[in-house]
Amino acid sequence: MKKCILIIFSFLFFNTAHAGMSNSDKSKAWECSGIYMANYFLPSGESFEYSMKEKSMASVKVMKSYALEIGIPENEWDEGVNKAVDKYYGSKYDKNKTEDCHSFIANSIPNGAERVKKVVQTLY
Repeated sequence: MKKCILIIFSFLFFNTAHAGMSNSDKSKAWECSGIYMANYFLPSGESFEYSMKEKSMASVKVMKSYALEIGIPENEWDEGVNKAVDKYYGSKYDKNKTEDCHSFIANSIPNGAERVKKVVQTLY
């Protein structure tokens, strides 16, 4: 009986530990990935600081890394990102959407803002 309870508890804990991103959060992360990629590939003439392009790329990397850490299959993640990139590619810079994505990372990924800063430092 104790083994059965231990197995059930372990199963529930394992599933909870890997449920770190709800479907809503995944959708938001994919949307942000599309926005960040659109920011990175802005056409010339758009007013967008180079440092923000770096932050956009770093943010995409951090979100993917976190998704893989919590058990989201890479092919599922990449498929969602590709759809979002198709949706946002070629769009103009939207400061409000970008800032919303920065907040999303900071609030939904443990140490999200710090992780982004660390990745930005490795891009050079």
